[in-house]
Amino acid sequence: MRIILGSIYTFLLCFIILLLNSPLSALAADFYPKTVQSQLKLATFDVDATPPVGSSLTYDPMINSWDLGLRAKGIVILGAGEPIVMCSVDWIGIANDSQDEFKRIMAEAAGTIPSRVVVHAIHQHDAPTSDFGAENMLKTAGLSTLAFEGSYARDLIQRLGQAISKSITSAVPFTHIGTGQAEVYKVASNRRILGPDGKVKYTRTSATKDSVIRAAPEGLIDPMVSLISFWNNDKPLAVLSYYASHPQSYYRTGISNPDFPGIARFMRQLAVPDALHIHFNGAGGNLTAGKYNDGAKENRLILAERLADGMKRAWDNNKRNPVSPASVKWSIESVALKPAAGIENLEAAMKTQTSVFLSNNLSKLVWLKRLEAGKKIDISLLSIGNARILHLPGEPFVEYQLAAKAERPDLFVAVAGYGDYAVGYIGNAIAYSQGGYETGQASGVTAEAEGILMKAIHKLLTVKSK
Repeated sequence: MRIILGSIYTFLLCFIILLLNSPLSALAADFYPKTVQSQLKLATFDVDATPPVGSSLTYDPMINSWDLGLRAKGIVILGAGEPIVMCSVDWIGIANDSQDEFKRIMAEAAGTIPSRVVVHAIHQHDAPTSDFGAENMLKTAGLSTLAFEGSYARDLIQRLGQAISKSITSAVPFTHIGTGQAEVYKVASNRRILGPDGKVKYTRTSATKDSVIRAAPEGLIDPMVSLISFWNNDKPLAVLSYYASHPQSYYRTGISNPDFPGIARFMRQLAVPDALHIHFNGAGGNLTAGKYNDGAKENRLILAERLADGMKRAWDNNKRNPVSPASVKWSIESVALKPAAGIENLEAAMKTQTSVFLSNNLSKLVWLKRLEAGKKIDISLLSIGNARILHLPGEPFVEYQLAAKAERPDLFVAVAGYGDYAVGYIGNAIAYSQGGYETGQASGVTAEAEGILMKAIHKLLTVKSK
């Protein structure tokens, strides 16, 4: 009996060994989840985000659309754990409950969780805003929902979900990422010009007509445009660009348009048509094109050409490196920023303030209530090969971007601002003692934001990205 059992055991062992080394094992592996997850794939999506005429843009009723419409573009990374979704929208901002809903629907479509989805705005001013919490607050108070009317935003969310679901069915392998950067000449300038007393003397707006203010030095900026591209061997699939500046040449026209970053993106799409081009605005809260733009409409093309030129040179500098699922990591630090004094007074001001004031500030009140309910804002980092992409909320000052890059000079670090738009401007600590528009009522946080954000950035880039 023992001999028979031993023979059976030996036979089964030999059969298993033969099976594992046979062509059938490759067929079986196609159905084994871990093997499926061993290959990185990329899906891309591109959706029209232009609302219909008659809708409310952030500051004005929409009377027409431009030659170039607004877009919502993004990628889905598959094969490195739960899918990762990154989306950029040609809107001024997406805040609070709207962030939640965008992420929820997009996560469902991608088969992932909301914390592995980021939605950023490029911050063009002739474009919509979205905050379902603000919309509900105005409705509850019996007031017009103004720019926060959310019908079109809900439609866009559903179409994004459909586009993501469809894109995943045609996802393609990606084997390499490319990184490249180049200086952009004569676009960004620091908007906060200090006087001899160390206080803000002038604010250089997007279109600065005063020649004296334009003549002031460029100031602290990040002059580099950073490109991270995804490749299937030698075929480019997607190009993500990052540049820090307010993206306006002129606005308050009632005509929705993607302004000069959208034009530059379109130029690069024509130049490299095989890859989807997706642009993210960096930490440019205190940067504008004001030194180089007096508001003349011809400057929109000039600024676009300068940005596109930088993008081209960054593309030409591209260095491609292989990547594997093991080299892809998603990390999060959730932060509770300190609210500025007086935000609670916005509730009483809703019935008396202008629509422009409410468009700029009401999301701060919604955020305060969410904060009091225990909700935090996620700071996230995508690590992929030698590249790191940091995702920040609000309108962060360029100091955060420069600090993030300095944190890891051994890596290629890109920064996207304008995630959850709720808190408005996020200055560095000293800026709150210098005065100026950005760190006054336009900021929903205090000088303590620097310590909180920098702690999260340091942890993400030095601990969680390993």
